[in-house]
Amino acid sequence: MKKRKYTYAKTFIVLLVSVLGACSDQGIIDRDGNEALGPEPTSDRAIAPLASPVGDVVGKLVVGYQGWFACAGDGSAYNTWVHWGGGAQGPRPGNQTFDLWPDVREYTTTYQTGYANLGNGQPARLFSSWDPQVVNKHFEWMQQHGIDCAAMQRFGKSDGQKDGIAIRVRNAAQTYGRKFFVMYDLSGWTNFQSEIKTDWTNVITGNLNLTGSGAYAIQNGKPVVCIWGMGVADRPGNVSSYLDVINWFKNQGCFVIIGVPRDWRNQTANLPAFDAANMITPWAVGTFNSLAGADSYIPVMQADLAYCNARNMDYMPVIWPGFSWANWNGGAQNQIPRLHGDFMWRQFYNVKNAGMSTGYVAMFDEYDEGTAIAKAAENASMRPTNQWFLSLDADGVAVSSDFYLRLTRDGAQMLKGQIGLTPNHPTPHTTSSGAGAVFYQDVNYGGAASQALPIGNYTLAQLAALGVPNDWASSVRVPAGRTLVMYSDDNFSGTSWTRTADTPNFTTLSPNANDLVSSVRVQ
Repeated sequence: MKKRKYTYAKTFIVLLVSVLGACSDQGIIDRDGNEALGPEPTSDRAIAPLASPVGDVVGKLVVGYQGWFACAGDGSAYNTWVHWGGGAQGPRPGNQTFDLWPDVREYTTTYQTGYANLGNGQPARLFSSWDPQVVNKHFEWMQQHGIDCAAMQRFGKSDGQKDGIAIRVRNAAQTYGRKFFVMYDLSGWTNFQSEIKTDWTNVITGNLNLTGSGAYAIQNGKPVVCIWGMGVADRPGNVSSYLDVINWFKNQGCFVIIGVPRDWRNQTANLPAFDAANMITPWAVGTFNSLAGADSYIPVMQADLAYCNARNMDYMPVIWPGFSWANWNGGAQNQIPRLHGDFMWRQFYNVKNAGMSTGYVAMFDEYDEGTAIAKAAENASMRPTNQWFLSLDADGVAVSSDFYLRLTRDGAQMLKGQIGLTPNHPTPHTTSSGAGAVFYQDVNYGGAASQALPIGNYTLAQLAALGVPNDWASSVRVPAGRTLVMYSDDNFSGTSWTRTADTPNFTTLSPNANDLVSSVRVQ
């Protein structure tokens, strides 16, 4: 089996290699290729109440957050190309370990690659997770799109890179009012049974004091920790070591989540350990590849949930947008198509229809295997011209770079009952304002709306003529590819705020921009 070339301890996504292989051997993956809408799934079982009350995880939308990208010259502990591929020379044609090209327009610092320019003529540059502005931007997107909590992946024991990323995640979560928790990954971690305890004691709760942050996730009055990989093929451990680690964390006063394979209930030898956890989250990525396959997972989730309910455990199903790893592992490009959002929405619908309100989206920033919901290239104009990369129009429908963030927002609202249960996603593929920015009188795009403002400069009088009175606006939608500069005074003077994405609440900007906009440039 081909191994990844990077310097982190074996990554979270390598787990998918064995999961895909195992599931394929067992005939779990639906290989009929039929993406047509099958019979509408139904929920005819009474679902027991949640084991735990709504907290920072239960009843919330959680995303997996990797934060693992590094670039030569970024000043990080690694200070070389990590996860983008290419070794010391950096990613270049034929030398990359990721499939989905990111949209980097909102990052202040990016790093030159060895690819030809993008289709639009711009240089092909990538971001580093070490730059605080990048992590801040990611958590700002989470805030803008109703993502409650980030599960920060942590591969093995402490090092300067992992600890530095943890600090950046904590700071960003605090700044943007999100929650986060540590999600340990057991991949390749032979001595995890002892070292995970040392890391938690000396680093997580010790030197870094992450659990002392007001942003650290709390469930049932306890700090949350997740251990991923228990029972997963080719991962270390057995029922004895699993049970020891779970009980140790519970004795530290933690709410313990464990990440397990899809067939976890069939692992009778490991069930005594699994049953000791507070929450179960089975890994579903790659175990089906069509809408019909997503529907076939419904009875599995229902049986999982019934098992957990009978043991007073919580359950968190995994939802994912699609999958592709052709650039580093071979195989078909766009291997499991996103179907312009239909594939992911079907999973949201099935989870809610089965009576569940908690969800884990895999992943936020996983460009390696094409599961990222963070902003990505819309089409060929936004990816290099001399190397294949996945873009969001791969299924023949144009979507904006933020589409999967917006889809996740709507999915989260459906899980929480804030919008009705609907089998078809309500998320526009592109922003409703088209090529123009639209201002709203109230936060969260409420109240009166202005006309769409195309590219141009707008003084106070010009704004008023388009439905934006002076000191009136509280939120704005910004189309993908546009930059909006707002000014507190007429004629483009005074305090300014630059926005490149939808902004639902001007009071969260620094400084506060609510009811202060008097002139605008749309670029």
